[in-house]
Amino acid sequence: MSNTNLSVIFDLDGTLWDSTSCVTDIWNRVLDKHADISFRMTEEKVSQIMGKTMEQIGEMLFPELSLTERNSIIDELGVEEVKYLTEHGAVLYEGVEETLETLSQQYDLYIVSNCQDGYVSAFLKAHKLEKYFSDIEMSGRTGMDKGNNIKLIMSRNNIESAIYVGDTEGDEIAARYAGIPFIYARYGFGYAVYPDAVIDNIRQLLERIKQLIKE
Repeated sequence: MSNTNLSVIFDLDGTLWDSTSCVTDIWNRVLDKHADISFRMTEEKVSQIMGKTMEQIGEMLFPELSLTERNSIIDELGVEEVKYLTEHGAVLYEGVEETLETLSQQYDLYIVSNCQDGYVSAFLKAHKLEKYFSDIEMSGRTGMDKGNNIKLIMSRNNIESAIYVGDTEGDEIAARYAGIPFIYARYGFGYAVYPDAVIDNIRQLLERIKQLIKE
């Protein structure tokens, strides 16, 4: 599929799509069923938790609940998210599909995300993007953090050279742990400290990759 040994691994939220509005509505519908929980989501709160594992989100949002109660509601929220997003999708950033199509002609593409099992698959199915990606991995499926999942997907696919594209400091840390360059999607939800390159929209990605290769 590719004509180079380089692979491009993507984060999902804040990098390829924005699901904050959908997720806010989904979570509040679920929380409305729990009379004992007064907390309700806002889009601002959703953007603040993007990139974190479901376990981390549970600790942040429901510290007063027991671990069993917290895991139960997080699982319920995750299931409803996947169900809705598989059917309806969310907001793709402008230029995503055309960029993926162009990149896939030159590089093998992957997704590694700190999300529940099924979330990345929902993204791919809803927007019919499966054909562009060679493999995916999620923390909810492996129980591992993003850095280890990047290393896992590289090992599983015999990837020797890769670049990770994401929008948060956590993404940058994960890329460093995996020993690969990091391209920061500045249009997303977070920030980066010392990225190897920066993009302000997804269409700039191909040129940034070429620049990194030359270096």
